[in-house]
Amino acid sequence: MIGRGVVRIGRSFCSVGVLLGTLFFAASLTPSLIPRSFALQGLLSGCSFAAGYGIGVFVRWLWNYMGLPPFSPFIERLTKWSAATICAVFVAIFLWKASEWQNSIRLPMGLDPVETGRPLEVGAIAFVVFMAILMVARLFALVRNTSSGRLKRHIPPRVANVLGLLIAALLFWSVVDGVVFRFGLRAADSSFRQLDALIQSDIDRPADPAKTGSDASLVGWDDLGRMGRRFVASGPTAAEISAFTGRPAMEPIRVYVGLNSAETHAERARLALQEMLRAGAFEREILVLITPTGTGWVDPAGMDTVEYLHDGDVASVAVQYSYLTSWLSLLIEPGYGAETARALFNEVYGYWTALPEDTRPRLYLHGLSLGALNSDLSVDLFDVVGDPFQGALWSGPPFSSPMWRSAVNDRVPGSPAWLPRFRDGSVMRFTNQENHLDEADAPWGPMRIVYLQYASDPVVFFEPTAVYREPDWMTDARAPDVSPALRWTPVVTLLQLGLDMALATTTPIGFGHVYAPEDYIDAWVSLTDPDAWDETSIARLKASFADRPRPEGAD
Repeated sequence: MIGRGVVRIGRSFCSVGVLLGTLFFAASLTPSLIPRSFALQGLLSGCSFAAGYGIGVFVRWLWNYMGLPPFSPFIERLTKWSAATICAVFVAIFLWKASEWQNSIRLPMGLDPVETGRPLEVGAIAFVVFMAILMVARLFALVRNTSSGRLKRHIPPRVANVLGLLIAALLFWSVVDGVVFRFGLRAADSSFRQLDALIQSDIDRPADPAKTGSDASLVGWDDLGRMGRRFVASGPTAAEISAFTGRPAMEPIRVYVGLNSAETHAERARLALQEMLRAGAFEREILVLITPTGTGWVDPAGMDTVEYLHDGDVASVAVQYSYLTSWLSLLIEPGYGAETARALFNEVYGYWTALPEDTRPRLYLHGLSLGALNSDLSVDLFDVVGDPFQGALWSGPPFSSPMWRSAVNDRVPGSPAWLPRFRDGSVMRFTNQENHLDEADAPWGPMRIVYLQYASDPVVFFEPTAVYREPDWMTDARAPDVSPALRWTPVVTLLQLGLDMALATTTPIGFGHVYAPEDYIDAWVSLTDPDAWDETSIARLKASFADRPRPEGAD
């Protein structure tokens, strides 16, 4: 009985689907941008097999629907056995090579090599994942067939088939939307809100009345949120900066307005401006408008470095717009961060332009990840061309960033997509782990824009069209931090990059979506031209930051 059941289950599979699914399974073992554990590899391989199987089922259905003649039993058996043999050889070779491919990513990142790809575990996990997806797909088909079968008693068969498909789709979508998105995301929002409200015992409320969150501040300490309190209380002091440089230094000004500080984004932006005025932010040499990540986190590597470079004569301001991690913020409230960033820019830029040009600070924009995207969306350059701000540093810009996307698409011919050159370089330049900011045909103009991006960062180089065509950054010579064995496979590469995005912050610092202070230093030097720094002192500053532990809170 058990044997017959297994045979029936085996015969229920589509041979074309199994063939394509096996090839997709094998392709999923090739490297992408981020190293994967065997468990995640099994998850990816199971999804890849399911994708290939689904395409095969569709191809078989389309063949029959078009009325094309079926193969003879002999040809079909021969094809099945030949395909099974070829697939078995492919899978065996790819499983054997899997550890080597993973090490081609791990070794450039300084990670220990893996001895084995653990093929049995990968295969078992992939099988469970595929069967789970298959059961859901067959449940969908059952609902569709049941619905259309009952409708055929009253309406024409083809109309019933279409309506049955719509009924099944609406039913499944209502379950996904109601259970997964609404309940799940509501739970996530509640969890992140509670985490944001957590008062950390190792962070003391500032006693200095000039600091945000102090007794004299317009922003309450409790209202700053977890990330805001960390940002305000951290960073170098004037004494620390002076001890390193040997020069007098000022206490950097850091202004932060949390999500609970006011009801609307417009009110929070106005409150930020008032707090900046109270703290004397417009009296500094450098003023940085920061758009934080989804959780409200500000990368300390991005701000600590510029504060050292300018002897603390720096003021910065950030306004929180979400509790959620960046990818959840994009999913739930994609426009909210841009609205907050735009409101803050309008408030600050409006006040800044009214100041005398010879006494006002130099104004810069800054953001990492989702913060880079929303900072980009906060300003229309045509609106400021008459009185431009001095520049922007956008690190790890998401693939959907409009200005970044336009510049990459219009790059100088011959420059790679992972390190493009845009026109003569007088307005916009790109850099990575190696400083390429001096490689331009023209000197900087009045406005300077720098994109700091790693070729191994999937947040930057995720490409939705990878489902059907090879991304431009894969057609060029490989970057040093990208595996030379990376190859494009339709559908599979999209799944690989999607998993890479979820793992983007799990890499060592200086790879993936974790940006190193040393690379921020090169960017800020190019943007702001700090005084009293030569190559030796800059190298010493880089070495000092390289010895620091990886910052907490990245999302």
